[in-house]
Amino acid sequence: MKALVFHGPGQKAWEERPKPRVEDASDAVVRITTTTICGTDLHILKGDVPSVKPGRILGHEGVGVVDEVGPGVRAFRVGDRVLVSCITADAVCPACRRGMFSHCAHGGWILGNTIDGTQAEYVRIPLADTSLHHAPPGVEDEALVMLSDILPTAFECGVLNGQVGPGDTIAIVGAGPIGLAALLTARFYSPSVIIVIDLDDNRLETAKYLGATRTVDSGREDAGRRVMELTGGRGVDVAVEAVGVPATFDICQSVVAAGGHIASIGVFGMSVELHLERLWSQNITLTTRLVDTVTTPMLLKMLAAGALDPTPLVTHRFRLDDIMRAYDTFANAAKEKALKVILAGA
Repeated sequence: MKALVFHGPGQKAWEERPKPRVEDASDAVVRITTTTICGTDLHILKGDVPSVKPGRILGHEGVGVVDEVGPGVRAFRVGDRVLVSCITADAVCPACRRGMFSHCAHGGWILGNTIDGTQAEYVRIPLADTSLHHAPPGVEDEALVMLSDILPTAFECGVLNGQVGPGDTIAIVGAGPIGLAALLTARFYSPSVIIVIDLDDNRLETAKYLGATRTVDSGREDAGRRVMELTGGRGVDVAVEAVGVPATFDICQSVVAAGGHIASIGVFGMSVELHLERLWSQNITLTTRLVDTVTTPMLLKMLAAGALDPTPLVTHRFRLDDIMRAYDTFANAAKEKALKVILAGA
């Protein structure tokens, strides 16, 4: 089969690899029909994720059809259409019992990290009964693949950790796919004001289309000062960091109101400075999280019911065997006006 293989920082190739087979009783092999590229994949290619070793097939998002199952798999059969979760979980270890599937003793974020991932024609899914989801009838692959990672990530790490509530004023710093997914899912809780901050005019326009009440171009004005003006000097109840660089974290620190929440989603490749000399007395809560995908079943129901539509996040479409060009497009998102890039298999 063909797959996108990581060969060290800045190096990747679309090359021939052996088709995966069932190795353990709980495994399934899935033929990928749709996958996508995540910002985390770009972090890997920059060398920010040392757990990913050269030779690894990248990717942790996908929709496909079950091609083979191990004798221990009970919930899925060959031919079933499935959503691949970015998190692999056994659902019985101590971490899973606490709802922290991301820290599963036998799984967690392993796809495209410590085992081969989904940017390939086939992928092996360990612990398949609790790491795959049946695809709802009638839901297109393009919408469904958004529930592999970005929607549960934004919802759990941003909206739920930030405790967004009715009437809240929130700021989302970063209008990439994760930030826009946070915008979509924050609206479940009816905040009164959603301010989206970014450098990219196209992404800010998309944010307005998806329901942002105000946008701030941080390349043209001081974002922190502008948010404080928009909130009458009070700041925001929830500041969602959706990029993973010091500058965006600093904006969150500068705009969070007393008693507010900073919900960090971004993947940080460098340290940041926490300004406790200013925040120590402000009663704020700072949260971090790796997505647990515990909300995926709920999000699937909302998607199937038409209450959630992530398809406006899709801007580019490629064949899977054109993945090298897709990576170039995604890596030059501002120039190409790219958000989510869809890759369709055979």
